[in-house]
Amino acid sequence: MSNIDTIVSQATPPGKGSIGILRISGIKAIEVSRYVLGQTLKPRYAHYLSFKNAKGNILDKGIALWFPNPNSFTGEDVLELQCHGGQITLDLLLKYIISFPGIRIAKPGEFSERAFLNHKIDLTQAEAISDLINANSEQAARCAINSLQGAFSKKIKIFVEQLIQLRIYVEASIDFSNENIQILSNHTILNKLNTLINDLNLLRREATNGYILQEGIKIVIAGEPNVGKSSLFNLLSGKDSAIVTNIIGTTRDVIHENINIGGMTINISDTAGLRKTRDEVETIGIKKAINEINQANHVLFVVDGSIVNNNKSIDCLNNFFSYLPKQVSTTIIRNKIDIIGENIGCTKINNIAIINISATNGLGLIELHKHLKEIIGLTNVTEGNFLARRRHLKSLEEANNYLIEGKKILIQNNAFEIFAETLCLAQKKIDQITGVFSSDDLLNQIFSSFCIGK
Repeated sequence: MSNIDTIVSQATPPGKGSIGILRISGIKAIEVSRYVLGQTLKPRYAHYLSFKNAKGNILDKGIALWFPNPNSFTGEDVLELQCHGGQITLDLLLKYIISFPGIRIAKPGEFSERAFLNHKIDLTQAEAISDLINANSEQAARCAINSLQGAFSKKIKIFVEQLIQLRIYVEASIDFSNENIQILSNHTILNKLNTLINDLNLLRREATNGYILQEGIKIVIAGEPNVGKSSLFNLLSGKDSAIVTNIIGTTRDVIHENINIGGMTINISDTAGLRKTRDEVETIGIKKAINEINQANHVLFVVDGSIVNNNKSIDCLNNFFSYLPKQVSTTIIRNKIDIIGENIGCTKINNIAIINISATNGLGLIELHKHLKEIIGLTNVTEGNFLARRRHLKSLEEANNYLIEGKKILIQNNAFEIFAETLCLAQKKIDQITGVFSSDDLLNQIFSSFCIGK
């Protein structure tokens, strides 16, 4: 991307509306002001003016705002034109503006990218703009605002400052190892490293919660045929999305719905009943079910409570795990308890939650919702949280791996030079989160997902 070009874009959605906004950023913005408005503007004041074309004909009348650099969102000269929201008027005005030499249509995310490159925001704040626009719940929107205001960035900054202090001590130990200068002992350095690792693990947990808030949590309903999986799916989704019959193997494909519990988006999936079968189509459905289960954050394993008691449910669960390459976080749902008149509620056996419900009658839904809130950590979510992305989690994990490896090197080999290098690599991984250390490929990947005008 070249910052020599002046960029322009419609900042409001296409179509009819009460207001349509065009945003111009770059050194040519002042020329647009002269030719379209016939004058230069007082900074940060709203001016009600006529918008004219090349022939001097009035296209519309509206509000014009002028933000000279560096006091603008992008850090460049920015002109914002607010006119009536008819698309024809906006298109005529946009067509006239891009006829000026050196002015072009902005790429997706280019305004935010310029703000980042001009040090107006860091990379997490830039991503928070997109996250706020795409927030799928009230809580996600609040956390995106927190990220935009720098909540995540501040935590990263504090951690990096602590890491830099440790690097200073380690480098001093290397540079002055033969001098009669008092430096920190290995024991003290190890203690500081342990503190860093603990702080990083806390940050990773917060970031994981932020990632779940943004992406939602994936819960899969699984079990044998005819235990009421599809009925439970319909109960949770609040609509008859899945076909319910007494015929074994009715559900043969994966069905998805998004629900909202306590401000958290949950993607629930109904899957084919797990059993041994020679039916080719049903076998494909079972393979898809197992694939969904392996990708789940949590599984609701449904059993027929009218014929399976609590202890027998554990045996069914162990048999269910035999289908999987690894165990997953699971809750047992004993369905159809209305048939035997058993009470609804939640019990635990060997730390495995067992919830009695009747999906047909809706009994136990409140208890199940409460349990789901506990599973996804909503009881511990606070206003101060921030959103995070998969790349953030990856960088934090890789930084943690470097710190753990550095600890081993320090304890086993006392090799300060190699230890210092692991600390440097850990800092680079952390710096990738805010964009202090980043590649052009990473920036292109991030900003290309933004909408045009942002």
